[in-house]
Amino acid sequence: MSAPMLRVEHLTSGYDGSQVLFGMTLEAGAGEVVTLMGRNGMGKTTTVHTIMGLVRPTGGRVLIEGAAMQGQPPYRIAQRGLGLVPEGRQIFPTLTVEENLLATAAARHGTPPRWTLDSVIALFPRLGERRRHLGGQLSGGEQQMLSIGRALMTNPRLLILDEATEGLAPIIRAEIWRCLATLKADGEAILVIDKSVSALLDLADRHYIVEKGRVVWQGDTAAFRAERAAVDRYLHV
Repeated sequence: MSAPMLRVEHLTSGYDGSQVLFGMTLEAGAGEVVTLMGRNGMGKTTTVHTIMGLVRPTGGRVLIEGAAMQGQPPYRIAQRGLGLVPEGRQIFPTLTVEENLLATAAARHGTPPRWTLDSVIALFPRLGERRRHLGGQLSGGEQQMLSIGRALMTNPRLLILDEATEGLAPIIRAEIWRCLATLKADGEAILVIDKSVSALLDLADRHYIVEKGRVVWQGDTAAFRAERAAVDRYLHV
């Protein structure tokens, strides 16, 4: 049996001597969509940052297809097949849309790349219309599309999205969810953080709920729906 695309085991980390994660454990398999849910400040983004090497863990392991990668620099994590769409988009405002996309282009794993400039623009036609515009000239929704496209240009085997629809207009949020459904249908493994529980239930296979740096509930979508009353207490103030 092959190792999961990503496995996080008993991960601990934090900032400036303050511990945030207390034994986070989760996994995502090839072609699987997995969510990380919980109230603000419970450790979801810290989990992602520690997985991606942006925060150094103090304990536990991050395994990518069975290879231990905890504490490695972000570029090494990316080379192993993880692509991040960060909270706040973080596109390059002084580069054009096309330059933003080409800046992260990578053909990995010795195969022709699935994601190229043309295929990203086919997924997000708005980016094709704006390809000569600077990143800073785009709307918030267009910047989010660009951030997702930029991550796809690394040709990841697991795409991680941190609050990809936060602050966007409903029509743009719907477009983002449509594109994520397309990626899932294509077999892309996805780990997603978002506050839209209904959209996550429609998209994802399995769910982890985080409370104070620990997983307090996990299960598939059927279990989530069946235990909704119990689960909701971890998601609402």
